[in-house]
Amino acid sequence: MTLKPRLNLGRRRLLASLPLLATALFLKPALADPRVRQASRTLMGTRVDMTVQGERADVSDQAMAAAFVEMARLSDMMSRYRIDSQVSALHLASGLQPVVVAPETMQALKMARHMSERSQGAFDITVGAFNGWNFDPAQAVIPDAAEIARELPLVNYRDLVLDEKSGTAYLRRRGMRVDLGGIAKLPILQAGMAVLKRHGIHNAMLNGGGDVLVNGQLQGHDWRVGLRDPRAPERILGVVALSEGFVAASGDYERSFLRNGQRYHHILNPKTGQPTRGPHGVTLVSRKLEDINGLGAAIMVAGASAGRRLLEPLQGVDTLIVEADERLWLSPGMSRRLQV
Repeated sequence: MTLKPRLNLGRRRLLASLPLLATALFLKPALADPRVRQASRTLMGTRVDMTVQGERADVSDQAMAAAFVEMARLSDMMSRYRIDSQVSALHLASGLQPVVVAPETMQALKMARHMSERSQGAFDITVGAFNGWNFDPAQAVIPDAAEIARELPLVNYRDLVLDEKSGTAYLRRRGMRVDLGGIAKLPILQAGMAVLKRHGIHNAMLNGGGDVLVNGQLQGHDWRVGLRDPRAPERILGVVALSEGFVAASGDYERSFLRNGQRYHHILNPKTGQPTRGPHGVTLVSRKLEDINGLGAAIMVAGASAGRRLLEPLQGVDTLIVEADERLWLSPGMSRRLQV
């Protein structure tokens, strides 16, 4: 979602409603088919669109309803904004004692720690300590230097202690906070897809604010996903077609505002507490969640060159990076896959 000053709310609503611009265009003709069903909900602070193809409309509708219930359950559990969430309990107990967390929360925290280690801290789950920022342009807040200086010592993924045997998580220092926003969305979409499959739905697309998960096909053809251009989010760079896997997008056009000609956005550098000044956007395509979950944000922080080194050991991850100087870099796999 691209957020601009209040005077541009019409464009804001357009981009929020079409997280991946081309996707809706490709789906519209298919929705005339009675086998194709679609529903939307607001989850994880964004709009989630679900499109399925099944033989019976009533079965499809029941499957989608059940999938949304499961995704809402997980979203509420891992939200840092709900006072009754497991994440809020973890924050309240920081520096005091471990808290018991559900297996789903433990898995998300483990993924976050793994990406933190793999990226040498470019991705850091404890950036939640920088809670003075507000990226809503109607209520934009830039914390002062003194506030960020007080919060910087609270950002260190090594101080998140996970005990899988006892099922507990612990933040070592008082005032530490985690932010699962960059790591929980894809597993939650995956959980929704698992519910659909259990209900016999094997052709589906879940689109959650720039992150997409697909399985099967739509009317006999692979699902088509349009990739937004971070330099001009209302247009697309091209289209990828796939029958299984994830498309994960990170960009400085999401949750952002302009002040004095400078864009401030929600992807923060853990070492400075400031928005990243590296690539404008990263898009990753992969069948394996573990390879890419959190990687886009890590590349946004680390920079394009370091990001390419993070990509080197990965097999089957196709990548598009819009670099800080606005040049476009595509991995060999993405060059073959992207239709322009």
